[in-house]
Amino acid sequence: MRSGIRPIRRMALLASAALLTCAAAPAVQAQGAPAEQAQPAEQAHQKVINPSTRFYVDPHSKAAEQAKTDLRKGDRANALNMAKLAGQPQAQWFTEGTPAQVRKKVRKLVHAAAVTRRVPVLVAYNVPGRDCSLYSGGGAASSAAYRQWIDAFADGIGDRKAAVVLEPDGLSALPKDCAGDIDPTGELTAHRMADLAYAVRTLKSGPNTAVYLDAGNSQWKSVGDITQRLLDAGLEQSDGFSLNVSNYQPTDQTSRYGTWIAKCAWYATKGPESGRGHADWCASQYYSPAAPNDGAPGNSVSPTDPSTWHWTDAWFEENTGGASTDELARFVVDTSRNGLGAWTPPPGKYTGDPETWCNPPGRGMGPRPTASTKVPLVDAYLYVKTIGESDGSCTRNTGGTIDPEYGIVDPAAGVWWPEQAHTLARNAVPGLEFPR
Repeated sequence: MRSGIRPIRRMALLASAALLTCAAAPAVQAQGAPAEQAQPAEQAHQKVINPSTRFYVDPHSKAAEQAKTDLRKGDRANALNMAKLAGQPQAQWFTEGTPAQVRKKVRKLVHAAAVTRRVPVLVAYNVPGRDCSLYSGGGAASSAAYRQWIDAFADGIGDRKAAVVLEPDGLSALPKDCAGDIDPTGELTAHRMADLAYAVRTLKSGPNTAVYLDAGNSQWKSVGDITQRLLDAGLEQSDGFSLNVSNYQPTDQTSRYGTWIAKCAWYATKGPESGRGHADWCASQYYSPAAPNDGAPGNSVSPTDPSTWHWTDAWFEENTGGASTDELARFVVDTSRNGLGAWTPPPGKYTGDPETWCNPPGRGMGPRPTASTKVPLVDAYLYVKTIGESDGSCTRNTGGTIDPEYGIVDPAAGVWWPEQAHTLARNAVPGLEFPR
């Protein structure tokens, strides 16, 4: 018996040390990030997030609790991984509550971060009709209720430093996009756009608040479509946009897509007179005017094959090559689960939608959170999605309740799933280490 105690005690000391340093741990620089020129820290859009910014680590995270649970069970390998994960900064989500409740919770978080001289990342996720009422459905009861909630959210931040990711999927899944023709007149969509624009203005009233409107991911909306939505929702009043939240698309692909969006926004607002107001003319991951698009292999743009995206690159070089970097919108990338990229199910396994975005098997965490990306236009890599929380009770459209990839009913969206957390940490690329 004694011979088994010593290694467990050693693991406990290691895990405890990691957990104790969480509150003060700096953001770890992304390993293997492209060595491209960083942007000047003095630019106005870098006031809150600049290359030296360190993000807040919650010492009471779910990963920290899981490390203790694994340790009590004698699961040393998973305990060590969870301790390493607990040392990484992750965003905290605000999804419900009264104005008074959200004000109190936000204020508590930004105060704790200020004490450690770190910047917290907050996610505001409470817009009416959220997620088309699907796995993550919910949100405020009305536009009026949402605006009161946002007022309280902003009041909770006050003059403290904070970075806010605003309403993941809120622009990519507008009411007009939802199944069932729920918005035949367009009224609900108009309310959504107005609510997001209000949220941007309100949150930006804080002198030290960075706000990023969410723009989905590189395999969703075309460049011109999402760019116009961003502009309509207040992109020019924000600090930029966020990409890949809760998704799995590779970091380099996402950065390329985000660069196109930034250039498209410039083209439609500051570019050639003929193109102003025409984000819809921008090339994209689905179509490029520079490509033959004749259906011949290698001669058209494919959304799933970045090797064909040179056509789109060529269009932007020709039409936005005169834009300077400081004229372009900036963005942040969620790298929490994209270390191995997106999941592709075996051919023929599913006849319907395999829900590749929903708890895909065998994925891994991606590059560590950092504001020193050294990638033009990318303000930060962030862990926005809480690593280890389920995407929802996925069924792969098989007609049942079981997720055939796991043989169980997946936990509901947002519920902690230890097995998922363990897998993501074990498969992390680059591999997990204790913060330095």
